Amino acid sequence: MDGLQDRYAPEARCFGCGPMNAKGLRIKSYPGGAEHELVASFSPKPWHQAFDGVLSGGIAGTLLDCHSNWAAAMFFMGKRKATAPPPTVTAEYSVRLKRPTPTTGLLTLRAKVIEGTDDRAIVEASIESGGVVTAACTGTFVAVGEDHPAYHRW
Repeated sequence: MDGLQDRYAPEARCFGCGPMNAKGLRIKSYPGGAEHELVASFSPKPWHQAFDGVLSGGIAGTLLDCHSNWAAAMFFMGKRKATAPPPTVTAEYSVRLKRPTPTTGLLTLRAKVIEGTDDRAIVEASIESGGVVTAACTGTFVAVGEDHPAYHRW
């Protein structure tokens, strides 16, 4: 099944979520069970490790950043009653690596908008392994206009 990235940004080359980046992480986000929530799954590869069996913190941060950005984009789309999400960028985010994230098995990503305006959303996100949260983040994501370099990326 196609993720939101495939539907709304099929030509995107983002390392974390771009469908056209053959060497990227290529996450696929889907609507979650709660309002303004997205979920995704990710299967780490050996080259995503910091050391044997443990996910790199940089990869964890990228997963959280991209998945959160999509949660914000979908929030803006709903708020504006638009047919496609606006281009969004990360204004800031903070990652908390709570425990080592194993690279064996499937990881679950969750992101939810907890506060938002017409062009700014605060998102909380997490990575889970076996139902245990291993990393989390809180970030601010902004919908950008035509004058921003990211505007035409989708």
